[in-house]
Amino acid sequence: MEAIALPAKLRTEISDGVFPAGCPSRTVLDHITSKWGLLILLALSEGEHRWSELRRRAEGISEKMLAQTLKTLERDGLVLRKAQPVIPPHVDYSLTDRGYELTALLVPLATWAYDNADDILSGQR
Repeated sequence: MEAIALPAKLRTEISDGVFPAGCPSRTVLDHITSKWGLLILLALSEGEHRWSELRRRAEGISEKMLAQTLKTLERDGLVLRKAQPVIPPHVDYSLTDRGYELTALLVPLATWAYDNADDILSGQR
């Protein structure tokens, strides 16, 4: 198979073929490719969700991890938190434009993982 060249912009950031430890992109990649970050982003790519809906969609996530993941993705500008002024409190989560741009790239990755998981985990090549 032929090698895939990195985009010129990325290549210029990498000196001597080394991905620097302090590169901000590593932090962003950590947020979006974390176990829960990816699942939350994929769920929100289908539309707005409430807290409880996200908790059900990401089976196995704790309340603490859901809160932490949503705060991180919101701080990164990928998720929008909208509190409704009602009693009891009602909060909706959705993707920002940047979040939709990102999930358009993540959906093919998740699809590839789903399509190949059985073969990879069974040791087939």
